[in-house]
Amino acid sequence: MQCIVNRRGQFSASHRYWLPELSEAENIEKFGACSRFPGHGHNYVLFISLAGELNEYGMVLNLSNVKHVIKREVTSQLDFSYLNDVWAEFQQTLPTTENIARIIWQRLAPHLPLVRVQLFEHPELWADYMGNAMEAYLTISTHFSAAHRLAHPNLSNEENTEIYGKCARPHGHGHNYHLEVTVKGKIDPRTGMIIDLGALNQVIEDYVVEPFDHTFLNKDIPYFAEVVPTAENIALYISNLLRSPIQELGAKLYKVKLIESPNNSCEIYCTESESDSVSAAVNQPVLARTGLAN
Repeated sequence: MQCIVNRRGQFSASHRYWLPELSEAENIEKFGACSRFPGHGHNYVLFISLAGELNEYGMVLNLSNVKHVIKREVTSQLDFSYLNDVWAEFQQTLPTTENIARIIWQRLAPHLPLVRVQLFEHPELWADYMGNAMEAYLTISTHFSAAHRLAHPNLSNEENTEIYGKCARPHGHGHNYHLEVTVKGKIDPRTGMIIDLGALNQVIEDYVVEPFDHTFLNKDIPYFAEVVPTAENIALYISNLLRSPIQELGAKLYKVKLIESPNNSCEIYCTESESDSVSAAVNQPVLARTGLAN
């Protein structure tokens, strides 16, 4: 029986985004505050995903052995280090979140059956790397607060109540929405980035957070005057808003995840891949919903 298991690790380290071939002004323009001397630090959280067949003892691998491999090859070397200097790879390509994940994969691949390395720089920024050359994924998490009413404009109050329950009440209700935007791209061999992080943050702020925050979606966002603002429809609309601006930054929008409440969330997959077979078949975004009723 094929199974994927995950092992968590962590380390604290500092880094600096600085290219010696650029002037001080050019480094500041390219990397902003991350270029400041002598660098800045993070408490990194690492998840290593491993695949294999269950053995006679009910395990893919002995996780105690996995823990020691991760410590020996990665965390003991990176913990309380200055990343730019600790590994030779970071002399060639800066220690961005996505590039650290890539190099960790390279360090662990000879020892473990890896399927994914996920590295959290902090709770609102993380990278995923799956061993595909320079391709990686970067996720930004943000939030906005908004109200909505679930009611189809062509149905009666009774019909809407039958379909949407309490969510159809006339004055609506609100949520603290959490939004995760995942982009996919190639790691630049010098900067270590798949996208300008500051520019990506600004796109999300300009196209989503600022216009959506503290609104009544049905009334303040013209699109939802005729479209029911379910979590699914909101996520789909956000994906349509972000796709072109992110492409202009040199990456692809891969996924939009909208968490409406601790019980409800949905995901829109925006690029075709082998894992997105439905998307490849119909050439449209794929939506996955998780959760229970409010």
